[in-house]
Amino acid sequence: MAISKRIVLHFPRRLVEQPVIYRLVKDYNLEFNILKASITAEPEEEGLMVLELKGEQEEYDNGINFLLKTGVKIQSLSQDFTRNEERCTHCGACITICPPGAFELDPETRQVKFVDEKCVACGLCIKACPPRAMEVHF
Repeated sequence: MAISKRIVLHFPRRLVEQPVIYRLVKDYNLEFNILKASITAEPEEEGLMVLELKGEQEEYDNGINFLLKTGVKIQSLSQDFTRNEERCTHCGACITICPPGAFELDPETRQVKFVDEKCVACGLCIKACPPRAMEVHF
């Protein structure tokens, strides 16, 4: 059975220049879509990559095990982008700015729903949110 998950990878300094993602494709037959990537500056140089990873369940599991054994830290994207429900005023500013449509307006309650499965970690909602209800925890 094919699966698709959005994950955040944290690469230690020693792996920043290694072909880790290439190995996921070549050795584990996985497809990927890079949603966001960055390398921090010296002296604590490390890499961060947000990606959507697709493949058969067994190959996906083997690829994740490879990453873990290599020293890559893995998190679900939904753990890193969250909405502070106490701050949200449901103004809707996030709805129009979000390219993948991760925010939906409930026509009956007029409340804005955050659908984290659609989030691609672009960060536009963080800048657009007047009460600063969207939070990122990379």
